[in-house]
Amino acid sequence: MREAVGVIGGLGPAATAYFMERVIDFTQADCDQGHINMMIFNHCTIGDRTAYISGASSEDPLPLMIEDARDMAALGCRFIVIPCNTAHYFYEDIQSAVDIPVVNIVRETLRYASCEAQDPLCIGIMATDGTIMTESYQKAAEESGCSWVTCDPGMQKKLMDMIYQGVKAGRPVALADFEEIANHLRQKGANCLVLGCTELSVLKRDLALPDEDVIDSIDVLALETVRRSGKPMTAAALRVKGVKCR
Repeated sequence: MREAVGVIGGLGPAATAYFMERVIDFTQADCDQGHINMMIFNHCTIGDRTAYISGASSEDPLPLMIEDARDMAALGCRFIVIPCNTAHYFYEDIQSAVDIPVVNIVRETLRYASCEAQDPLCIGIMATDGTIMTESYQKAAEESGCSWVTCDPGMQKKLMDMIYQGVKAGRPVALADFEEIANHLRQKGANCLVLGCTELSVLKRDLALPDEDVIDSIDVLALETVRRSGKPMTAAALRVKGVKCR
């Protein structure tokens, strides 16, 4: 399927499904043919990224992600997206393995956050242990000229439980639990919360979270997918924070 967008998915499956939903939401089309061709590999058996990064698993997810990227490039995809923030620890290796662009969800999310900022920006990073350990968002924040805060260890554990025992396990998460972590980061100085884990994007939808100070990485990736595909955006897309700066 030439000229499609390649999606390395399954990291996790609910986040991949939600990413596709948001691409459809953000694409202005009045018929099937007006939407974006996507080649989605819901590759759920790729090893857990955080477990590998933290040393809890020896199963390296990189070879399978490179294999998927090469297959998509060989089949004629225009560019590749990966709806998983933690997987971007391997970004440079994946990008160097193919001759088509791989969109970097972390860098794009920080660009959108920086566009939206009116005051000095301090992002509160809500992400997996793997993403925090690799400092993906911390480094991108510093490159963008903004400061950052992360959760204290106890709150980070609660956040990981929310992601793994909640969203990834298909179990409900209480709004109060999310707000406890969000307020913790606000109290540490964050004036913008970055949902730097795509399971948290799913949670934002399920809990109908307000988005006054939230930048959602799935929304950013979906917006970039529509923009790079050259499709017109819907009114819903144009209301997403930071989109008018792009």
